[in-house]
Amino acid sequence: MQLLVYLLLYPLLWVISILPFRLFYLVSDAVCFLVYRVIGYRKKVVRGNLELSFPEKSKEELDIIEARFYTHMVDLFLEMIKSMTISKEEMLKRFQYTNIELLHKYEQEGKSIILLAGHYASYEWLMSLGYLIQHEGHAIYAPLSNKYFDRLVRRIRSRHNAFLVSRYRAIETIQSHLKNGTLAIYGFANDQSPQPHKAHYWRPFMGVTVPVFTNAERLAKNLDMTVMYIGVEKVKRGYYRATLKLLSDDPKSVPDYKITDEYTELLEAQIRKDPAYYLWTHNRFKHKDKAPAALK
Repeated sequence: MQLLVYLLLYPLLWVISILPFRLFYLVSDAVCFLVYRVIGYRKKVVRGNLELSFPEKSKEELDIIEARFYTHMVDLFLEMIKSMTISKEEMLKRFQYTNIELLHKYEQEGKSIILLAGHYASYEWLMSLGYLIQHEGHAIYAPLSNKYFDRLVRRIRSRHNAFLVSRYRAIETIQSHLKNGTLAIYGFANDQSPQPHKAHYWRPFMGVTVPVFTNAERLAKNLDMTVMYIGVEKVKRGYYRATLKLLSDDPKSVPDYKITDEYTELLEAQIRKDPAYYLWTHNRFKHKDKAPAALK
């Protein structure tokens, strides 16, 4: 069944990927109408997340954010498909970096880097970083249940000099690279929701106390790796700009959870500046009522 679904959908995905951008975004508009207005994909989750995050906003304001979010979300998904055939030149024109020299500094010093990102703007086209660095670029991800689409996603990344590492093998992969001298950058989208019984740390996010992932910080401390935040902003439709910020190049000296706190605050500031570009379909607050009593 997995193979059949893949064989049926792959030709459509490939056709979408080769469309000129003007037509490509017309297709995105049509898909958005279907996903948002007809199907109402995860609309209840999106509305609940927005109401929790912005209790001060009126229903009219939240409705505007919601509509803009769905347009962006479909753009994001189709831009991932566009990555199947987009050229290096086109991607680098559409996804630019303001201070890439910060990465190069630590490359020259021979240090591997943990790069913290959020599900904001275009986290998919961060794969373009592979064209601009000497380090190997790896993104930590959750493998797809359909093994054929999982292979496709890996293949798309690799054609842009970026690679995927299963979150279930992240620690052993990073340790192996350090042992054999492979210098690399490891990207973590650190704003998902861990299971409460596995959470080491709870803190407010968008005003709601939730469990947060601390694996990246703990890896950085244990393996003495530089940690950076990369903030992506949407300049206009189909164009993005990313800025790096050093969080620590000596993480062992930083108090526990300070790196996680600073990452969360930077991401939250981006979201509050323009909420439409955050991934509101993810049920980020599903464990909000399970916080330890001392934190409520």
